[in-house]
Amino acid sequence: MASAPGVLHIACMMRRVISRLLAGLAVVAGVVALTFFLLHLAPGDPARHLAGPNASAAQLAELRRGLGLDRPIVVQFLRWVGQAAQGDWGTSIATGRPVGAMLGEAWPATATLVSVSLVLSYLLGVLIGLAQVRLPRWADGAVTLGSTALFAMPGYWLGILLMWLLVYRWRLLPAFGMSGLDAEFLSPMSQLADRLRHLALPLITLTLLGAGGAARFVRGALVDVRSAAFVTAARARGLHGRAIDRRYLLRNAMVPVITLLGLSLPALFSGAVFVEAVFAWPGVGRVLVEAVQARDYPVVMAAATVSAILVVTGNILADLGLAWSDPRMRNA
Repeated sequence: MASAPGVLHIACMMRRVISRLLAGLAVVAGVVALTFFLLHLAPGDPARHLAGPNASAAQLAELRRGLGLDRPIVVQFLRWVGQAAQGDWGTSIATGRPVGAMLGEAWPATATLVSVSLVLSYLLGVLIGLAQVRLPRWADGAVTLGSTALFAMPGYWLGILLMWLLVYRWRLLPAFGMSGLDAEFLSPMSQLADRLRHLALPLITLTLLGAGGAARFVRGALVDVRSAAFVTAARARGLHGRAIDRRYLLRNAMVPVITLLGLSLPALFSGAVFVEAVFAWPGVGRVLVEAVQARDYPVVMAAATVSAILVVTGNILADLGLAWSDPRMRNA
């Protein structure tokens, strides 16, 4: 039989999850509505883009009627929400294909890029943060300056810089795509090596961007924990070096890092949009950029909705992770 404190803890966590889910649904609804209306009010006509510059007014009117763009914007929005609630993301205006199929085909490439870069960026960030607290002041300042610059750097700019350096100057890696033109004629091991070489540039770009922020966060958390009273007491008992790092510093510093980890997932997906466009990586980001250029409303709305859901999910996971790792937050 569960103890009273255990039942109370479960009830608090359930209440916390429900309240965060309700708030998250409100956020997703707001983002979806704002995106829809701003997208339709922005300059550009998908019918004109689809029909071409030589289309007559009658042809454009007929095309808008066929696409449902002649209806009031509120009616269009309610119709889209009703279809999306049933799992129907609509049909791409530019390609005529189901939006769900387009995103489904592009999703594995983005998921691979983002998941691997998330793991690598946090491993690198934690290692850099741990090293910084033991460096001399001048070296710590130099590393802090570098990690801050990486964190603030636009992803597309870093991608172009790395492309110039690693592709055109040193000729070490391929610049575009997911595989070479001759990939289908290669052996399985050669195909894997070719795929990894094409993955390297976008992966390095996203990893460096994420590692900069993670290192800054880990370093700040470690500095705060290092001056805590329980660390001073541990040193007074004769503990030093790795014992303090493992048992006190790193464990307590991971509490705020868990929060950052949950929030990093949607940020990485947002950064991947521009990185995929730079390197022609066949993921969701590239599909979204092409859809924005073509004023392909259904594709943009589906991608924006997925992004909003990721942001909310990341916030909820970060909040639950913080409550799990820090008992003081469980009843907050």
